[in-house]
Amino acid sequence: MFHPNDTLQKIRQHEDLWDLYTRKEEYSPQQLDRYGRFVYAHSTNRDILEPRVSKQLVDNGYEIEYPDGKQFAVCLTHDVDEIYPPLKHTLLSTLTCLKGLDFSGFKQQAFWKLHGKEQSPYWNFQEIMDLEEKYGARSSFYFLATDTDIRRFRYNIEDLEGELGRIVDRGWEVGLHGGYYAYNDLEEIRREKGRLEQVLGRKVTGYRNHYLRFCVPDSWEILEKAGFGYDTTLGYPDMVGFRNGMCHPFRPYNLRTDTEVSILEIPMIIMDGTLFDSVRSYDEAWEMTKRLIDTVADCQGVLTLNWHTNNFNCPFRGSWPRLYEQMLQYCYNRGAWMKNVQTVVDWWCTNGC
Repeated sequence: MFHPNDTLQKIRQHEDLWDLYTRKEEYSPQQLDRYGRFVYAHSTNRDILEPRVSKQLVDNGYEIEYPDGKQFAVCLTHDVDEIYPPLKHTLLSTLTCLKGLDFSGFKQQAFWKLHGKEQSPYWNFQEIMDLEEKYGARSSFYFLATDTDIRRFRYNIEDLEGELGRIVDRGWEVGLHGGYYAYNDLEEIRREKGRLEQVLGRKVTGYRNHYLRFCVPDSWEILEKAGFGYDTTLGYPDMVGFRNGMCHPFRPYNLRTDTEVSILEIPMIIMDGTLFDSVRSYDEAWEMTKRLIDTVADCQGVLTLNWHTNNFNCPFRGSWPRLYEQMLQYCYNRGAWMKNVQTVVDWWCTNGC
């Protein structure tokens, strides 16, 4: 594995790759979407499905030896946007169950409140962990810890104190899903981090922002000051692929200060909703996913998936959990090292990053 300074030197030799790697075009964006995000539709890089920077490094001798001789790594992650189905979800789910004559599913979706909060169909962390454990995998769950949201109140993190303990006791990770208004607010991020840590009873080092709101390079600098060890927000909300041409963890570079930021970025490559919005069928979704998995494997990279927890028990998105398990099985058969993000970060930092 290259030393970090060697890595930067290799990329700097190619101006176009350096601009892509540092996300130069995002420093003074001419256009943002309605959520204040720089999106793929506004980018000049149309080669989003090719990790051009990582390929350049690999072609110049960048080699990684993962534990147990694995060829590549997979970071499984879940944003926890919903714990309790909003009314629209309940209506769509119950109608889908009735249409499919699934009366057991209809009862679960329509009447869970009669049996207590933990009977919510979206309170499904143990089921997700059981599925991943079948393939020797571990994942990261990113929880909201804010009372403010652009659409509606989501949930009180205090309701999940026992569940958070069960998650980490099994060897999975709990991280912070920064609130909608937190991505450029240091004090707000610190408040949310402290609230989650109070409930969890331990330090939180991993982060991804809600709605993938992110400002290059400011958000990296804020997260560093807030005490996070890594971020995994860097991915487009409107297209899967490699936002800065990397399928490897990296230390972001601040062009304004001409210095590296100490936080480690784990690029997000595939998000469930973005994937299904980009294709017309399940088969196309799988072919796109398989292509990205194979590409990352060829680069000895790290494939980061983001599958929202509510989509595992969402009847009107019934094919989404099926695709997730198909990905797990394919990566397992390819010999991937499938771990939560913190495990990969710890290994990466110990082995020369």
